[in-house]
Amino acid sequence: MPEYNFFENVYDVVRQIPRGRVTSYGAIAAYLGSKQSSRIVGYAMMACGTANPPVPAHRVLNKQGLLTGKFHFGGDTMEQMLQSEGVEVVDNQVQNFNGIFWDPAIELAL
Repeated sequence: MPEYNFFENVYDVVRQIPRGRVTSYGAIAAYLGSKQSSRIVGYAMMACGTANPPVPAHRVLNKQGLLTGKFHFGGDTMEQMLQSEGVEVVDNQVQNFNGIFWDPAIELAL
């Protein structure tokens, strides 16, 4: 099996987030055993535009449920993508964040 770099590991996790659910940069970093690397997860999300298969980066938010990455999508694209999946967003904040939060440490446990 080839050795994956950190960005590829992030992409593998993000691709498993179901429609209508969201997670945080920090939850992904913690799941990958690098709790202090949430900023690097953000860099991975910025760089995933050409990843194949596609990475649903719009489902990754900050720990308060804010759409901090929206500027990388342009306009209201991130919000529209989330809303098309049934996620309510008000003033760049996901509503019911805790209720729809997808924690890879729980969801991907063996």
